[in-house]
Amino acid sequence: MLLLGHRGCRGEFMENTFAAFDHAIESGCDGFELDVRLSADAVPVVWHDARLRGHSIARQEFRSLRERCASHGRLPRRRAIALCCLEEVLARYAHVAWMDIELKVRGLEAQVVELVRRYHPARGFVFSSFRRPVLLELHRIDPKLPLAFIFDRMPREKTWRGLPVQMVKPSAQLVTPARVRQFHAAGMKVLTWTVNHPLEMRRLSEAGVDGMIGDDPALLKEGFAALKM
Repeated sequence: MLLLGHRGCRGEFMENTFAAFDHAIESGCDGFELDVRLSADAVPVVWHDARLRGHSIARQEFRSLRERCASHGRLPRRRAIALCCLEEVLARYAHVAWMDIELKVRGLEAQVVELVRRYHPARGFVFSSFRRPVLLELHRIDPKLPLAFIFDRMPREKTWRGLPVQMVKPSAQLVTPARVRQFHAAGMKVLTWTVNHPLEMRRLSEAGVDGMIGDDPALLKEGFAALKM
């Protein structure tokens, strides 16, 4: 069973940062999921939302975004964010973490492929996306790339069967034993999200999923270990 921290970790540490990714690894998970967007100066930025500190990531240069994140600003409770780019994450974790690299936008496919070729994750990786054109472009660049289709509503069968993917990523509420069998019969593995409760872990494990992504990597690891006792 593949166990991944969602954005590294959500809650105890700032998500999509080195601290969150370190925690996922130290908790005993296989690795983590992370999100990638493109800055105005074409840097693959590791962040989930389209905006950061009130500014569009796509309209700001990476250096400017990082400087804004490093500052607490005028709000005393606002935490500084150790914003990182994909190259930094790959350089730091390529030898220790399985990575689910989610592409949030179009236009960065060639760059992320080049970076993964340079820092090849030794434990494994997948490029994932909600966006079909992103997956098709990645496949065009290199038909051997491992790809995953993400969805939070059940797509038509012809939609997912028509994609050049080896894995599907349904949200946890969509997972049933029958659907897992259907995906497996089509030669696809099933990685589900977001799994944050031991009872849900048991249900999904019994349904036959191949991996789980959770906000709390320590809970995810401990919960799965308890299932095997």
